[in-house]
Amino acid sequence: MGIFGSSRKRSHQAAAVITGAGSGIGAAFATELARRGGRVVCSDIDGTSAQTTVDGIVAAGGEALATRCDVAQLDDVIQLAKLSQDWLDGPPTVVINNAGVGAGGTAIGETEIDDWNWVLGINLWGPIHGCHVFAPILREAGYGGIINVASAAAFAAAPGMAAYNVSKAGVLSLTET
Repeated sequence: MGIFGSSRKRSHQAAAVITGAGSGIGAAFATELARRGGRVVCSDIDGTSAQTTVDGIVAAGGEALATRCDVAQLDDVIQLAKLSQDWLDGPPTVVINNAGVGAGGTAIGETEIDDWNWVLGINLWGPIHGCHVFAPILREAGYGGIINVASAAAFAAAPGMAAYNVSKAGVLSLTET
């Protein structure tokens, strides 16, 4: 057993829900959890990308389901939870709020408000929605965990990336809370 205890309960034979699973870190989480014998719900705003991740998992002998979800929309996350519980035959054991976008290159006051709304909608409201919807489900089940993906920008802000920095600092604060 490691310093933080055993993670086998959540990472092996997991019943997982992952946002932003159509590419990058989300696809890697999904692939690895499936490789460890888990059943994985792969959600992404791009349903085709989520399906590509699922196709790779299934081709390797794993079990996965693709679904479209815009994490910036609470109703989409509520539907993700319902679909996931139906397909997993119960609550997930792990939820990974991973969906995120990068944006930068402009100074505060020059970044369009629509860009702020887009970044904060996905990067901050996505994890808020995920926690708001899934935490009560896991609490009622008496097991499970939530992983919120942030970045180094959560504690070391890069110039010209205000919306991204703010969103990731918010995710860190949410997670610590």
